[in-house]
Amino acid sequence: MKNLLIIPARGGSKRIPKKNIKRFKGKPIIEWTINELLKLDSFEKIIVSTDDQEIAKISTNSGIEVPFIRPKRISDDNASTRDVIIHAIRWFKEKNIEFGNVCCVYPTSIFIKHESISNALKILNSKKEEGYIFSATSFPHPIQRSFYINKKGISQMFFPEKFRSRTQDLENSYHDAGQFYIASPKVWIEKQNIFENGIPFVIPRWHSIDIDTIEDWELAEIIFELNKKNKQN
Repeated sequence: MKNLLIIPARGGSKRIPKKNIKRFKGKPIIEWTINELLKLDSFEKIIVSTDDQEIAKISTNSGIEVPFIRPKRISDDNASTRDVIIHAIRWFKEKNIEFGNVCCVYPTSIFIKHESISNALKILNSKKEEGYIFSATSFPHPIQRSFYINKKGISQMFFPEKFRSRTQDLENSYHDAGQFYIASPKVWIEKQNIFENGIPFVIPRWHSIDIDTIEDWELAEIIFELNKKNKQN
């Protein structure tokens, strides 16, 4: 059975206006992601789900299909990524088109590697239990030594019992890298928590800049230039 890859790209981003098509190093940022995904041979159909005509035009010009314009009810701040993926799954099912696995990739995943998705898919297909496989990366510092700042401006440890532990003795911790998520249509529809008994596919931290703020954007530009210099040397 064929596999589907969906890029959810709505037009109403708030913190970075028009984030999904804002120019990054000379071209709309979504184009960087699309260009990498077009190297995949394990996903027979790659689409963009958007509510925005400008995003749709840029996507189709980049070689990606936009089979529908996403309804407004799943295009506001309250809509989840899962809502968008389920909508696409059901849209195709109404046309008697079904898929073995469905992958979601965010449009600002400029450091994504198509090999990561292909390898993750192989791992998922090798498992008997149905679930999600998703990109993950490690925290740069032990979360057991983390603290918060209370209302008085004073630091308070989340795990005070770990204060005397050596950092090398603390267990590594990971978080969602915000790049891709793969599961069967059934799992997307029935399972709400992707991290519950999921399979983390660990990628390097410098591959996993989740661009939500201007600071994230500027950091991504710095990493991009460093990567470019490394390739030239």
